[in-house]
Parts: sequence; C-alpha cells; structure tokens
Amino acid sequence: MSNTEPLVSVIVPVYNSEEYLPYCIKSILNQSFKNLEIILIDDGSKDISPQICDSFAEKDSRIKVIHQENGGIAKAQNAGLDAAQGEYIAFADNDDILNKNNIEYLLSALQNTGADMSKARWQQFGISHLDDIVRQASRGATSPNTINVFNEPLRAYQTVFSKILRLVGEHTGHNTEARYFNEANWCRLYKRELWNDIRFPEGMYAQDVMVAGKLYARMNKVADVDRILYYWLQSPNSVTHKERSFSFYHDNVVAGIVNFEYALKHGILPARSYYTLVGSINEEATAPDITEPVNQLQYEADLQKKNSLLARLTRHQRMQCAVLHKIRLFEKGIYDRKIKNMA
Repeated sequence: MSNTEPLVSVIVPVYNSEEYLPYCIKSILNQSFKNLEIILIDDGSKDISPQICDSFAEKDSRIKVIHQENGGIAKAQNAGLDAAQGEYIAFADNDDILNKNNIEYLLSALQNTGADMSKARWQQFGISHLDDIVRQASRGATSPNTINVFNEPLRAYQTVFSKILRLVGEHTGHNTEARYFNEANWCRLYKRELWNDIRFPEGMYAQDVMVAGKLYARMNKVADVDRILYYWLQSPNSVTHKERSFSFYHDNVVAGIVNFEYALKHGILPARSYYTLVGSINEEATAPDITEPVNQLQYEADLQKKNSLLARLTRHQRMQCAVLHKIRLFEKGIYDRKIKNMA
C-alpha cells in the first residue's frame, strides 16, 4: 500500500444487529482499497453486537470501536464524525453489504473529477438472498466505463426523484439516472470538509433528511459511478418499515419544512420537499396516537405551516409539485408492495 494513499473513514452505527453485523464488517474489511479507518459505534446494543465489534477490532487494527449509551442513530453518526481522522468520509448501515470495490471506485471518481461527493447505485435484497449477495459483493464490480459529473446537487436532489420521469429522461438522452440521489448517507464518499459544523439532529427520526439541504448546497460537483456498489437489506423490523407513530411522521414534516425553506432560499423548486411535507402531514392523520391532545394541536400547527409554505409558490410551481407528488405516490405504492414481498 502506497504511503500517499488517503485515509478513508467508514462510519457504522451499530444497534442490535448481531445476526447481520459480521457480514457488514467483513465486507468493509474485504475492500480492495485498504487504507481505511473503520469506526463502529455501539449505540447501547442489548444483544452481542458489542462483543462482535470488539472481537473484530482485536483482529484488525483499522477498526476503532466506540461504546456509548443508547441515543439513536444520529448520536451514533455524530460520534463517528467526531472521531473520524480520514480525508474522506463514508457511512454504512450495520446490516448492509458493501461491494468489494465500493471505496476504490468512489475514491477514484472523486480524485479524477474534483467532485465534492461521489455516489454509486445500490441494490435491495431480502434475507433469503444474503449468501448470494455476500458472494456477489466479494467478487467485486467491473470497472465503470465513464464517470458522470453534474453541478447543482441541491437542485438535482429536489427535482430528480420520480422513477418514471428518470426513465423517460434516460431514454431521451438527459442522463437523469446519474443525477438522482436521496437523503441516505450510504453508498457515497464525501470530502471530509463537507461535514465541518454539520451534525445530525439527535433525538429525532429523519435525521438524514434534516441535513440534506445544507449538505448538498455546499457541493459544487457530484460524480456518479454507474455500478452497483452497495446492497441494502430490506428488513421488516427496520424503523423505516415498521414505525408508524405520530412523532415519526411529525419529524418527517419538520425535515420537509426545513428543506422546503432551504430550497426556496436558493431559488430552487422544492418538489421533493413538497412530497415529503404533504405526504407526512397526511400520514400524521393516520397515526394511532393522533387522538392525543398534544398531537392534535401539533397536527393543526403543521397544517397551518404547510399552507403558509405552499402560498409562497406560484400557481405553476404548485401545479408542478402536485403532479410530481401524485406520480411519486403511485411509485411508492409499487415500491411498498415489492418490499413487503421481499423475503
């Protein structure tokens, strides 16, 4: 390994993932790029995940383990960011799998293009396909033929999110798939300085959405690697799939408001944040605990805030956002059925 290779910090929040954690850690240790600092943050796990972290650390000096009282994924991610020494930052969920060439290809894309962040494609998989995914990841992906670079990532984040329209854009030569990305922090590589004074809000859901606008507005260029380099386990027990409380939906409303206002400030149509805001307020009304007086009051306040934000859009902008919202809702219905049937 060359002494000139930069250090890449890989941050992995860990909580009660004893069944899948070893696969995740092994996929990071197996990276073709070796100059890694692997930070495992045990967020007060109640199973044997802490012992698994310590056992791997005893065998590989690149692993650093942080044990802390349970405080949620945002607190764990922040602890990882505070401890990271690398020039570049990557994240991984504790039950997902990284392709062998993940860091190598993402780093090469950054260095060759001068981008602020690089990203790649991901693949969802069910538990029954775990062994196949592990084998696929360990073989490594073929080298990408080209790296697509685009500017104004905040605009792309807000406007390029409908799968149907992305497919139309691809067929009409607009290269829309390369410009698509969401709030997830995994399957990306960041320049370290992007995270200066940005930390995830602790004690709330949608912590990644909350920082999205500010983070993307800092970037001048993003590089897209057209290869699947990350495998996302679809577990029915994950917060995203099973949480249905009022507070869960309200936190998404708050995140939608923050990014809606941030987009308007930068002169960008807040289409994705419209979808998040309107959809999450509608879901607040379906929460089992909506009947609690404090939640009723908050729901009314959220409705008022939504109306005041939509009033800041022109009629044409509201129409654009509403159309994209309906298209995305249709896509979400298909996506949800696919996930429920993924074993």
